[in-house]
Amino acid sequence: MKKISILFALLLFAGFTAISQSDTSAVKKVNNNKSVAGYFTFNDSKPERSPYASGYLIDNQTNVIPPAKSLEFVIQHRFGTMENGISDLYGIFGAANTRLGLNYSITDWLQLGFGTAKVNKLQDFGLKINLLQQSRDKKVPLSVTYYGNLAIDARDEENFGISYEFNDRLTFFNELLLTRKFANWFTFSFGGSFTHFNSVASLMEHDKIALHFLGRFKISEQSSVMFNYDLPLKIQSIAEWEDFTDPPMPNLGIGWEIATLTHAFQIFVGTSTFMVPQYNIMMNQNDWTDGELFIGFNITRQWNF
Repeated sequence: MKKISILFALLLFAGFTAISQSDTSAVKKVNNNKSVAGYFTFNDSKPERSPYASGYLIDNQTNVIPPAKSLEFVIQHRFGTMENGISDLYGIFGAANTRLGLNYSITDWLQLGFGTAKVNKLQDFGLKINLLQQSRDKKVPLSVTYYGNLAIDARDEENFGISYEFNDRLTFFNELLLTRKFANWFTFSFGGSFTHFNSVASLMEHDKIALHFLGRFKISEQSSVMFNYDLPLKIQSIAEWEDFTDPPMPNLGIGWEIATLTHAFQIFVGTSTFMVPQYNIMMNQNDWTDGELFIGFNITRQWNF
């Protein structure tokens, strides 16, 4: 009788263990959507393949975040203005701006970045989060991405006036980006952003809301035609001046991209040379309708650890 009781107890314990393991496996779900929302819903909806080849598209961010534990090195360069023509080889021998950056993917949906640029000695810190990703099974029709950037102007104190404080160096950019891959050959994104400068020159504004349009047409396995258009808006409720003599101009860029699994090379013409988004929105004074264009390129290289 004692042996039967022990056997029954062992079987009962094994049953409880099996049920417990079954319940745990039922509750635990893999975040196949590789987004924040994937932890709560759409767990099994795998993201659409390769909406873009890189996390950068000319002067804008895309929804692309490399796999977790990936390090990305970025080189961005803008030559001088093309207005002088052949005399300085369409700006190649003119004054230029360069930015070097490093981005690290902490998870499949979270990326942190840092960059340093020549003009204004800007040191910028970026944060990108995929809140939701368009899925292959069509349950999720588009991707939703947040991008934020904080930049520090590292020039000498004399550039900030007599009542200088460290906060005068800081500028901020926040964007919500919606992306949809309509076909294997076409992806389009639309975004809205808010830019804030802690300190500005007289007759300039501290805040600016802008719209962003970007996309690519894939013409071969490795090549794409791409475009971006940034449109600063004049919104009366946040405007600080009635007569703003030098409002920021829209930023237009059109170019060509060549990409592999770990590299992307983009060459293009555009109107802004700052390469830090809040400065592209607030400080761009170049008008593409007057031919004020610049040749530029972006290079990205990824390593997976």
